[in-house]
Amino acid sequence: MYFIYNCIIIITRFFLRVIALFNKKIKLFVDGRKNTFQKLEENISKSDKTIWIHCASLGEFEQGRPIIEKIKAKYNSHKIVLTFFSPSGYEVQKNYKEADLICYLPLDTKSNARKFIELVHPDMAIFVKYEFWPNILNELKSKKIETILVSGIFRKAQIFFKPIGFWMRKSLKTFSHFFVQDVNSEKLLASIGIQQVTVSGDTRFDRVSEITKQDNSLNFIEEFKQNQLTFVAGSTWKEDEELIVDYINDKASTNEKFIIAPHNINPKEINELQNSINKKTVLFSEKEHRNLKDAQVFIIDTIGILTKIYSYADIAYVGGGFETGLHNVLEPATFGVPIIIGPKYDKFKEAVDLVNQGGCFVVYTKEEFNSQLKELFTDADDRTKKGKITKKFISQNTGAAKIILDYISKTVI
Repeated sequence: MYFIYNCIIIITRFFLRVIALFNKKIKLFVDGRKNTFQKLEENISKSDKTIWIHCASLGEFEQGRPIIEKIKAKYNSHKIVLTFFSPSGYEVQKNYKEADLICYLPLDTKSNARKFIELVHPDMAIFVKYEFWPNILNELKSKKIETILVSGIFRKAQIFFKPIGFWMRKSLKTFSHFFVQDVNSEKLLASIGIQQVTVSGDTRFDRVSEITKQDNSLNFIEEFKQNQLTFVAGSTWKEDEELIVDYINDKASTNEKFIIAPHNINPKEINELQNSINKKTVLFSEKEHRNLKDAQVFIIDTIGILTKIYSYADIAYVGGGFETGLHNVLEPATFGVPIIIGPKYDKFKEAVDLVNQGGCFVVYTKEEFNSQLKELFTDADDRTKKGKITKKFISQNTGAAKIILDYISKTVI
């Protein structure tokens, strides 16, 4: 199976180079890896002590961020090497100041794995949530480098727990320790003979808890909100927006305000969204030239400020539940607001837990969305009660980063 795997990686590399000629994202994926080894050679010497943290993409970075920042603060004699697999992670965080070196992870060929580990020579390798690259993991094990997984979560449907997955189970057994989000993951790992596991929870709770301590003020949102009840919809897709626009056009009261932050800020799609709304609407990109306080809908056609915007929400909607899969419900939850989501949420433990506890509501149709949103707008007591549930949920689940840092302190550094 390893032979087949290595052949697939080599074939994939060839086809990615061809696809990159026609696809912008794949071009970033391919071109970004061309100078990885050069960057490592220029920025890491043989005498440097390093810690390597790998994240698949942006979501995993947010989970790894509390660990990175605590390591940086406590162990400043080590260089932190941060790698990404996906352009959507690297391109957004390539200037992140808490890492000493940020680059793409090379494709998992045997030669790449050997060269990468030789150049980085980490005292510890930390993988966040997912990403199991057999050649790299085998190389780490052969060099006896402490390797841990943080915020891991496992499901019975994954290949590791099927008969055909015997070769991938060997990769799991290269890890020194697993820090997992729940007891079910611990039991699944135990079922295949892996005992070096700690149920620590999800480090994203630590991350979003810290967000409430920063300055989240945005003058333009305050000007728009005007102390009126405000609904914030974040990371929305077309299917989400259809629900929201239907409510705005036909059900919204004049004292209800709406902020929509689409996942895709392509100008054409932003224009279509704006034209579909029959209430006074303003875009972020035109805020300097428009009267914000008189608008009822504010469309955020930029990135990087959604977390702060959630701090102004009285009710939040998190997108993706009708499309590719739910986005991050923890960001609005940390501000203590009730949340509405679509039906595709079962793979997101935090959403499942919030739904079960009553702080998050699932809607399947426009009618359900209209009913639920109107109820939250009009019932202040219920809105407050549900918001307290989401706030408590965050506070009860922080602490994963400390558990992991205690292990790091005792084990390696």
